[in-house]
Parts: sequence; structure tokens; C-alpha cells
Amino acid sequence: MKIYISVDLEGICGTTGWTEVTRNGEGYQEFQRQMTAEVAAACRGALAAGAEEIVVRDAHDRACNLLAADLPQPASLVRGWSRHPYMMMQELDSSYDAALMIGYHSYAGGGGSPLAHTMSSTRVTALTINQRPASEFLINWYTAMLEKVPVVFLSGDTEICAHAAEITPAITTVAVKSGIGASTVNIHPQTAIEQIESGVRRALQDIAPPAGRSLPAQFRIKTSYTTSQEAYRCAFYPGAQLLAPRQVAFTADSWFEVLRFFLFTL
Repeated sequence: MKIYISVDLEGICGTTGWTEVTRNGEGYQEFQRQMTAEVAAACRGALAAGAEEIVVRDAHDRACNLLAADLPQPASLVRGWSRHPYMMMQELDSSYDAALMIGYHSYAGGGGSPLAHTMSSTRVTALTINQRPASEFLINWYTAMLEKVPVVFLSGDTEICAHAAEITPAITTVAVKSGIGASTVNIHPQTAIEQIESGVRRALQDIAPPAGRSLPAQFRIKTSYTTSQEAYRCAFYPGAQLLAPRQVAFTADSWFEVLRFFLFTL
């Protein structure tokens, strides 16, 4: 069994402020260790379920956060940004049996985390795909669908867990925290580690292919930016349209074309 793991930091147990998820910021090293521990737990759960190959994608900020030596063998690690349109799912292809997402967080405009955002925490205030609020989970779930790889597990805040369950009800989730205003309420870090390991093991014991599910025939994107200048610039992407001073629309029949649009505009 071959497993892909995409990892973010804002949905790791305990993270609350931006300095804690920014390299060299106050508290970063504590949560870098917790991030690594939660990913290691996911790897152990996958190995217990029969995984023979695990590829971990560090997908936060500069994508150089995980402490590689603390991950169990035979996990391999993708670090840095190649600028391939798959972004947080770089190296995913149809050879994988399942995908897992660790440390994911609420979407831009959501209230489930003080760290809520979609792709950019400074440039994008809202993003919708076919009128649905778009999270990084939704974007990466569509990418997995494109490769016909089922996403079977997610951990993060309670709002992203509920959001994922609405999109794909069969997914197994572990909520490690809830956001309340500028605060978070977290389970114990060790409890998060234990629940992620057992949750991944359960999720991988009976993987169901995404039968009956297919990508939409068309994708209608609306992106709201923090400044009119940013929206004006992004509206020059081929096929994009400036709807309002800070809002850009884009429509495509191909998910890969949407990812290409995101690569240059988010």
C-alpha cells in the first residue's frame, strides 16, 4: 500500500498565533516538534495498516518545517516549492492508494481558527469554488480526485473537519482544537498524537475508492483580495475577469487549469 501525506501547521494541536507558525517566530520550535510528532503518528498508523511506502509533503510556508529524522522509516519527505501547480500535493499521482491530510485549518473567511486562510494569509480574504467557500482541503481534495486517489483522513480544527465531512462523508477526521475568536481550545498534545495514529490506522483498513464521484464539469472561481491593486494585477491572467475593485472571477472546465490559475494568482 502506497500512502501520500500532505501536512500544514496552522491546524496542528496548540497553534494559535502567527508567530507560532512562522520560522524564527516566538513559539515556532515547540509547534515544529508537535507538527513532526503528529505526522510521525500518521506514518505509524499507516504502517500498522499495511503501508509499504509513505511520501510526506511538507506544505507549510517555506515547506521546510518537519524534522525528517523524527519520521519513521520508510517515510520520504518532499520539502520546498517546485512551483508545480499541485503545490501542497506535489508528487501525488495515481499510483497512491490513499491520501491523508494533517494539520489542516479553516478556510479564508471562516471562524474556526484565528489562523484561518486559504493559500495566502495576507493577500486573499475569500475564495469560492462553484459558490462553496474554498479551503485548502477542498483544493487539494479536487487534486486528489483528479488523480483518482481517495482522501481518507484529515486532522485539524473542528471547522475544517466538519467542512471535509460535508465534502466527502466517508472521511475519518480528528479535531485537535476549536477556534474561538483569537483563541483556541485544544486537546492535550499527546492525545492528538494518539488519536491521529489510531484514526489513520482505522481509515486505511478499508479504503473505499471514490466510486460515483467525479470532478465537476466546470469550475467557477471567485477570489477576493485584500487590495484593489492585487485584484487588478491578477485580473490580467488569461481568462480572468475583474468583477469588483477587489474581486476576480475565473472559469475553467479543467481542474488543472484552475490550479494553474491559482499558482499565479494566490
